[in-house]
Amino acid sequence: MMTEADARATGCLTSHAADALTRAADAGVGWTSDDRLMAMRRTLTRLITVVFLLVSMPVALEAQEPVRVWRIGFLAPGSSSAGDPRVEALRRGLRELGYAEGRNLALEFRWAEGNADRLPALAVELAKVKVNAIVTQGTQATDAARRAVTTIPIVFAVAGDPVGSGLVTSLARPGGNVTGLTDIAPEIAGKRLGLLLEAAPRITRIAVLWNPANPSAAPQMRDTAAVARSLGLAVRSLELRDVSELDGAFAAAVKDHARAVIVLSDGALYGRRVQIAQLAAKHRLLCVAWTPEFADSGCLMAYGADVVELHRRAAIFVDKILKGASPEDLPVEQPTAFELVLNLRTAKALGLSIAPTLLARADRVIE
Repeated sequence: MMTEADARATGCLTSHAADALTRAADAGVGWTSDDRLMAMRRTLTRLITVVFLLVSMPVALEAQEPVRVWRIGFLAPGSSSAGDPRVEALRRGLRELGYAEGRNLALEFRWAEGNADRLPALAVELAKVKVNAIVTQGTQATDAARRAVTTIPIVFAVAGDPVGSGLVTSLARPGGNVTGLTDIAPEIAGKRLGLLLEAAPRITRIAVLWNPANPSAAPQMRDTAAVARSLGLAVRSLELRDVSELDGAFAAAVKDHARAVIVLSDGALYGRRVQIAQLAAKHRLLCVAWTPEFADSGCLMAYGADVVELHRRAAIFVDKILKGASPEDLPVEQPTAFELVLNLRTAKALGLSIAPTLLARADRVIE
């Protein structure tokens, strides 16, 4: 854009152009009219070139100004893995909004590798590298970040019960420096049991795998246990404080004669979904979880909000915050649809015949 100074300079040049043309004409004493015309054309061409360069300089200088690089932290309780669908969804969401790694975006990843005790120190690390915002996975990571930093905006890509666990004051007015998306896990945990019984009506004993260190897990456990008992099912609680104890947890379920394992929402357990599916297959247990990636990994079924999509939408919160919005003014977003995924390959391996009515309700069937 031409500044006022540029306009004045251009105006002066226009005035000088007329004088130059006059001088060119006067200098050619004894020239023919064709000689004078050629001289005036050459002078005019040079002056037009100078004016064009002066007008173009501000635009060129603007184009050379350095692009601001936004630094976004990512804090998760699980383990890093190439091609993690949740991370890729976040990246895709940011790209859709004009942020590209290597140009105007830098992502700083911190993984607790299944050890929740590391989360507070990792959150402090992100603060030290001066991130502009932190995206978190799950209630534990969000709580750790919230306690470690009070001035950096925090966006939870997924949290089971953000109000009950104290992450926000309310869904409509989060307050503080935290907002994000919830998968409403406590309210739908019981529904998974109903779907399991439709798939296997003769089940009488189940085990529930959950992380008691996760603040959102306790309400899920209470809801699941209450619904199970109302249906006449015996419940074995498998409290898993460390993912290295998975083998022992499944062995305990088998010893208790459980026929199925319900996996409750938790970031560290998500990171071990392949191992969980393999252990369920090894012990011939029906495995039901909260997100489709478990069914993709070999569990019998999954029912819940699309966690991958929630991570993509977390980018929208980040974009608003980078553009000046305050987290306390951004309402927590709730999912409007839930997905049922059935794995028929697993059902056949377990000798289970899925009712046509249940198959018809599935959003996706893995065959």
